[in-house]
Amino acid sequence: MKHFRTKYAWVIATFLLAIGYFVSCTKDDQVLDTPVVLNGTELFSAKITAAPTIDGTVDAMWENAAKLTVTTAMPDPGNGLWAGYQGMTYPVTLRSMYDNEYIYFLAEIPDADKSHNVSPWYFDPVTKLWNKEPGSRSLDANGNLLREGFGKDQLAFLWNIDKSTPKFISQTCYASCHIFTPYMDYSTTPAVYKANNSGNHYTNAQSEKIDMWWAHPQRGMVYGYMDDNYQDWAGGPAVTSLVGGNGNGRHFDDLIPNGTNSSTWPYRPNYTSDATQGSANNTQNLKLDGTGATVAVPLWLIPNSTTGYLKVEDTLAGGSAVKITGVSSTGVLSYSGGSIDPNTGTDYQRLGNTPTSGIGAKCIPSVILSAVKNGRADITLSAVYTGTGWVYEFKRKLNTGDVLKQDVNFSSLEDQPFGVAVFDKSNYQHAIKPNLVLKFKK
Repeated sequence: MKHFRTKYAWVIATFLLAIGYFVSCTKDDQVLDTPVVLNGTELFSAKITAAPTIDGTVDAMWENAAKLTVTTAMPDPGNGLWAGYQGMTYPVTLRSMYDNEYIYFLAEIPDADKSHNVSPWYFDPVTKLWNKEPGSRSLDANGNLLREGFGKDQLAFLWNIDKSTPKFISQTCYASCHIFTPYMDYSTTPAVYKANNSGNHYTNAQSEKIDMWWAHPQRGMVYGYMDDNYQDWAGGPAVTSLVGGNGNGRHFDDLIPNGTNSSTWPYRPNYTSDATQGSANNTQNLKLDGTGATVAVPLWLIPNSTTGYLKVEDTLAGGSAVKITGVSSTGVLSYSGGSIDPNTGTDYQRLGNTPTSGIGAKCIPSVILSAVKNGRADITLSAVYTGTGWVYEFKRKLNTGDVLKQDVNFSSLEDQPFGVAVFDKSNYQHAIKPNLVLKFKK
């Protein structure tokens, strides 16, 4: 009996020790000494004393950060905006660390090809006209693929600003990303009730704001920043039915309502603007042979360039780009000092007529990039394509000092719900993973 009591006591003690160990290892403030692989919904950010270099290289110190691997999936809002993308999924592995000033993130996304040349210009030798590739997939009436999209690979995050958006706590991305509320269209008389298939983003009240981080590989490669945006109500239907589904609450940081509204339906609030940063379209209209029909052509090009993007610095005096000043009826582009004949070879043409055929190495970018500044440049980013996928490494101050309530503040080290989105050569359609939580290891 004594032996039984001793053995029983030993079993109880062992059980209690095991419970204690389990509890201690699941506390949010545990110290991570070894890598922990998590495939749930929690991203644990480890406290560090030495910062990683933001260069897109996975430094050894990242090996001690817990991994969160999730699968993003294309939503189906039911409005056709995601047609051709249903069922697609993309995995992403996230890691995070922080110190007394910054929070650091590492995102790794497998990707079979590098896509960053958005809707590039190509020459059609049959029509003798210049056209842009579609930014997203083109489908026929039966849903069959006509042409693969030429959008860009991207990564995006949404965060709740100051807990201002109640729905974000349980819905994260769905708190604003995929609202398709029917509305009254007052642009006609009498007004008619319409379904909302715009896919615009907006919150549900004037006090609600969501922080939006948008990683374009182009900007990460060329200028080293994410694009920091935010979402607000923008006069959405919860505020006034006059705006209806046309309220678009996505704005660049630093832009605010200027106190006026559009003078025509849907009477949206007007915002301040800053045209000195971001990107611009590389397009213009010229007459064939100077007197014929008006056609669209590129505005700038770098002769023989294969980089897939144009920088605004290239277009300034002394830059390497040349301005297109004429186009012939055979498609020859002329500029001061030379010309481009797209009929000789396929450098500026499609490499076949299939939905997935590629394009010539010298096809001209349709976008002119410029650096983001001020509030839009809060997030330092390095985007590197490894040959098999993307590595996004980025950092932001825990507290940016934002006074416009356009940035999430991490300085309290409280849990932060978030959602993540992955784009694969598409400008709009994106796979999402909602209802994730960032937790700081103290």
